[in-house]
Amino acid sequence: MIKSIFDYNFAGKRVLIRVDFNVPLTSDGKVADDTRIVESLTTINKIIDDGGIPILISHLGRPKGEPNPKYSLKPVADYLSEKFGYNVKFVSNCIGEEVEKIVGGSIPGEVILLENLRFHKAEELNSEDFAKELRKLADVYVNDAFATCHRAHSSIDALPRLFEEKFAGQLLLNEIHYLGKAISDPPKPYLAIIGGAKISGKIDVIQNLLEKCDTILIGGGLAYTFFKAIGYDVGNSIIESEKVELAKSLLETAKSMNKALILPRDVIIADKLSQDAEVKNVQSGSIPEGWMGVDIGLETRKQFKDLISNARMVVWNGPVGVFEIEKFSEGTKAIAYAMADATSKGAITIIGGGDSAAAIAKLGLKDKVSLVSTGGGASLDFLAGKPLPGITALEN
Repeated sequence: MIKSIFDYNFAGKRVLIRVDFNVPLTSDGKVADDTRIVESLTTINKIIDDGGIPILISHLGRPKGEPNPKYSLKPVADYLSEKFGYNVKFVSNCIGEEVEKIVGGSIPGEVILLENLRFHKAEELNSEDFAKELRKLADVYVNDAFATCHRAHSSIDALPRLFEEKFAGQLLLNEIHYLGKAISDPPKPYLAIIGGAKISGKIDVIQNLLEKCDTILIGGGLAYTFFKAIGYDVGNSIIESEKVELAKSLLETAKSMNKALILPRDVIIADKLSQDAEVKNVQSGSIPEGWMGVDIGLETRKQFKDLISNARMVVWNGPVGVFEIEKFSEGTKAIAYAMADATSKGAITIIGGGDSAAAIAKLGLKDKVSLVSTGGGASLDFLAGKPLPGITALEN
């Protein structure tokens, strides 16, 4: 069982909160997108309101175990104080005597942000010694960084195991609630939409969802590997030749389970990957040489939209076209709007992080669906039924 921060009073406690402040920075070192920061505020505020002291720990980027000013969390500390008015103390390391001294002298009302955990190789090695150094700083541990829960890193896995009192923050509780429903108690009809460029990262998810879902819709680049598997001409479309047999077996598995694994009926094809490309809408089986599939077609959009509209639960992971090029983004937009519409009719709708989350955010629909997962890799592993180290380590 995982304990919630809302079932505990943090008064007088120093609280290590593993947040995900791995935010994009501008070329002059300013926060470019504060989504991940905003998502953590409920948990931070709960600790402050109780009279506890939040000590925030995070990674940023990939500094490869060495201090690197390019990946410093200092801009995040500045942002927290300038944008949200917190009394932030930034500490230029995350372990050691100096850190212990500063943290030991902190008082309620202050927020401590420690420097990038990944400035130490030990973090990614899941070192218990590193975890023990961090453990000295606090009485209580909170994980509110779902996006890193699939990593067996020191601050995610080894550290919480050293605490008697450990809790899930608001963001993590939200993810567990909705994603948990998707794999253990889904209302029916239950529909999944799987897109993205490659089948590789989605195999386990498709296999696990076939057990749970009534219907799986396939779009994006991975559809062309499925097309190849059923003998369609795919022209110059992206395919993973080594995965064609696997795609064939997934189609056979779906058939034997009496589950609908639906491929696009028609696709938008282009002569090049560019905004000024020539495009055509063709049936899926007839993509000529020199052309490539870049989006789901008009007929497929209507079919997918109708299926989404009639579902009571929908999980979507991966865009259904090359959505970063405006000309090829219409299919992904259609799915996004259909998801928002289904939510307004009472369906539970989950966007599984990554590029789908970026698409929803770009369209301003983030608040129109049940959950936009903050973790691409973590949500994929969760939906594939894999245990996540960060969640397992919180269990009492």
